[in-house]
Amino acid sequence: MNSTPDQLQAVADALRNGGVAVYPTETLYAIGCRGDSEEAVRNVSRLKARPEGKPLPLLVGSMDGLEKVCGPATDVAARLMNTFWPGPLSILVPAGEHLASGVSDERGLTSVRWTAHPVAARLSEMVGAPLVATSANRSGQPPAALPEELDKELLAGADAFYSGRPYPSGGAPSTVVEVLDDGSLRLVRVGAVSGRALLQEGFALERE
Repeated sequence: MNSTPDQLQAVADALRNGGVAVYPTETLYAIGCRGDSEEAVRNVSRLKARPEGKPLPLLVGSMDGLEKVCGPATDVAARLMNTFWPGPLSILVPAGEHLASGVSDERGLTSVRWTAHPVAARLSEMVGAPLVATSANRSGQPPAALPEELDKELLAGADAFYSGRPYPSGGAPSTVVEVLDDGSLRLVRVGAVSGRALLQEGFALERE
């Protein structure tokens, strides 16, 4: 499928105006919205039939976009960002007060990454806000890396869909880590970035 700048603009406009969109990321298709809209975030959770209390992750399109998510990063978090971003490593950070409540957990932490996918990154920049980026499938169903794998009912419930290339690369979703007080990393979810890759870059992992 081919797409045009007009399609990109249409998806960005839908997101900017509080709509829900399906769009490609570097790993899988995501369904999302602007992360600072309570209503839009609720709509994403409803479409996915996502359990209550399970926060939705965010992505940004540049390091500057991180300022719309949280305050200054810790030294270890900053080193992670400089090493693995843009790319499929999500880091738990304190969520800014302006973000929707559905993107943070009971401790006030949200998951964010600077995406390496040019479309997802551009959409976040055009919208001027971090984007919710949860896999575009109903809860419990398989994620999608190709347009034909997407749930048609889920697509019908979204306000916009970016159908063009580049498609997601497939494979594992993003890895999620938390920086602990001692500077080590807790692997919240193992994904596209392995624990071995983190160790090779000099990061310490939590001892079990």
